[in-house]
Amino acid sequence: MTPLPTEYDFDPADWPAATALGQRMLADMMNYLEGVGDEVSWQQIPDAVKERMRAPLPQTGQPLGDIYAEFIRDVVPYNKKNIHPAFYAWVQGTGTVTGLLADMLASALNPNVTIGEHMPMYVDAQAVDWCKELMGFPASASGMLVSGGSMANITALTVARNSQLGPDFREEGFAVDMPRTTVYCSTETHSCVQKAVEILGIGNRYLRRVPVNDRYEMDHEALIQAIEEDIAAGHRPICVVATAGTVNTGAIDPMEEIFNVCQRFGLWFHVDGAYGALCRLDPTYRERLRYMERADSIAFDLHKWMYLPYEVGCVLIRDRDLHRRSFALTPSYLQSSHRGLAGGPDPLNNYGFELSRNFKALKVWMSLKENGVEGYARLIAQNNRQAEYVSRLAAATDCLEVVAPVSMSIVCLRYIRPGMTEEESNALNRELLLRLHERGIASPSATVLRGMYCIRICIVNHKTKNRDLLRLVEALAGIGNELYGSV
Repeated sequence: MTPLPTEYDFDPADWPAATALGQRMLADMMNYLEGVGDEVSWQQIPDAVKERMRAPLPQTGQPLGDIYAEFIRDVVPYNKKNIHPAFYAWVQGTGTVTGLLADMLASALNPNVTIGEHMPMYVDAQAVDWCKELMGFPASASGMLVSGGSMANITALTVARNSQLGPDFREEGFAVDMPRTTVYCSTETHSCVQKAVEILGIGNRYLRRVPVNDRYEMDHEALIQAIEEDIAAGHRPICVVATAGTVNTGAIDPMEEIFNVCQRFGLWFHVDGAYGALCRLDPTYRERLRYMERADSIAFDLHKWMYLPYEVGCVLIRDRDLHRRSFALTPSYLQSSHRGLAGGPDPLNNYGFELSRNFKALKVWMSLKENGVEGYARLIAQNNRQAEYVSRLAAATDCLEVVAPVSMSIVCLRYIRPGMTEEESNALNRELLLRLHERGIASPSATVLRGMYCIRICIVNHKTKNRDLLRLVEALAGIGNELYGSV
């Protein structure tokens, strides 16, 4: 048999040179992370840099060192900077050095953590077991690491739908003569729940958004009324989604009352804890989150309040059998064996949508071992106390108003002066936020609460110190005064 004249691979032609470049990359990133707090919190991308990202598809290669130089020139300075101590936008964690190193190690091993007899499967299983302990779930529960809260929520709601509608649902789907299926959440629930019910065939029209009280928490009496009205109309309620930490204000829905409503009507009790589930480690919030551990399912992110690099979330399902029955599908090419590479634990594609899963468990496993529960409890409590500190600083000014109860680590405030109309206030605060970003001082985000445009400060940042927050409040007042004086 004639061999191929030339054989190719993508290994380095010069391993020592590639090693040296890799070491330089790692050293550069470590130095960058160490000093990132001395840089601006964000800067606008120049048009010339954006234009370079419109280059045509390369037909021939170029040296990796040249590509890395382009990365340093064009990408690093214009990063999102959620790694910065003054990043308070949305609910986006900071990342850690350990997470960086773990992702590097995971990429070096490059396993598909779905099937087979290999150690990453067992690391993944231990990480999920530890997540169950963190949430107070029983050891018999199931769960899996996913990309984030959106995937965790749709996974849980898939199990909820299939469990409530019976064992034949996977085969038969929605029948024409079936009652309309309804799901309940508050008006403050994250938009990913709407996407989930749309994808699951329930439909946005049948996602009942229950009113909230003056603390932005679900009104459980209104929930009961909505369920009873749907039953009277011939619909089929199946699930209530409670939120542990709403994205706007950090509000916590009344877990005990919602659990009791679900018990009364035989509904699936799901908790979207993408932001706030880990807040149960803070003694201040433990009692309010106590009934979360009785949920049928829970979704939460580890790239938020475990500060891990993107991306990693977790979904837990109390009933392992119901979880597996919702997803298990084993074609011949995915069959396990009792020996060899195809042995090992129950394949994880039996518990979720994805067959391709990276080794995201490694950063979870390494970080929990490094910091322990106590370390995370300390940092989460610190972020919550920092939000209270911002509220006190704002209250001490004559121009900043906290517009919602401070819950967890979110503060919503606005610049306001006597005699300003709401329209004037909204316009001023929009411009205030833009100038804060453009000057590179800090990066909060915005929301609208009861018609008020608010500057929203969410601290899920292990780098943030009180001095950063004092600078933020001083800048909000100072820039606000500039704008007010120019009107």
